[in-house]
Amino acid sequence: MADTLVTGPDTGPVTIPADELPFDPSLPWQKSPSVALRPEPFGALVYHFGNRKLSFLKSQPLVAVVKALGEHPDVPSTLRACDVPEAQHPAYVTALATLSRSQMITRRDPS
Repeated sequence: MADTLVTGPDTGPVTIPADELPFDPSLPWQKSPSVALRPEPFGALVYHFGNRKLSFLKSQPLVAVVKALGEHPDVPSTLRACDVPEAQHPAYVTALATLSRSQMITRRDPS
């Protein structure tokens, strides 16, 4: 993912590193190609071979969501497809935003 050049009202052009862009659940996402998931009884270990970060997915439903991201046009449709209760959607979006910041999931081109 490339850095983004934005213009602030008083600052002029500012470059925002790609890993600091706000998470937008309306965009298509996928598990990063540089990431491996290792199943565990609690969920999964997530390892990024590029930046060497290690994360934990602490539930099987979250693992299912991360795996399914690439099959759906956006996060809400992925959550619905994975039968995540509507009341839990904000918590999942927060978890996915965290995974985005650590580059475990990445934006993908719309298909």
